[in-house]
Amino acid sequence: MPKPLRETLERARSAFASIDGLAGIEFGLLVPILLMLTLCTVDLGVAAYDAMQVENAAQAGSEYAAVHGYNSASISSVITSATSLSGLTASPAPTEFCGCPSGSGITTATCGSTCSDGSMTGTYVTASATATYTTLIHYPMLPASFTFVNAATARIQ
Repeated sequence: MPKPLRETLERARSAFASIDGLAGIEFGLLVPILLMLTLCTVDLGVAAYDAMQVENAAQAGSEYAAVHGYNSASISSVITSATSLSGLTASPAPTEFCGCPSGSGITTATCGSTCSDGSMTGTYVTASATATYTTLIHYPMLPASFTFVNAATARIQ
């Protein structure tokens, strides 16, 4: 084997056997993956926070109705100002209805009638809040935005 070829092969063999700089290469390969995982975690956390804010806004509307009575405009105002979440709406609009409590929720009934347990029907208000969250990045298997809707019901009489 010619001397220049042998020297080149020996240099190549010693370069591949060396581990100098290997940590830097591994770090360079892993950083994009770690950054993507961090971004996805932040995106999921912001979405969960927005969902909680929608829930809190609906609850604030029903609590307002329980204390102050039914006033659709006031309840809607309380819902939209309950949090700093932009794009939050009181949709669908607050509703007032009569019903009887049951094991699975509230059964709608005629106002002034008697429930199956012998009690009189109660007056209830349902306050709803809606907001849309748009993801920070586009995920191939998920939609680009999510709509969070939450409703809370309170007895006012």
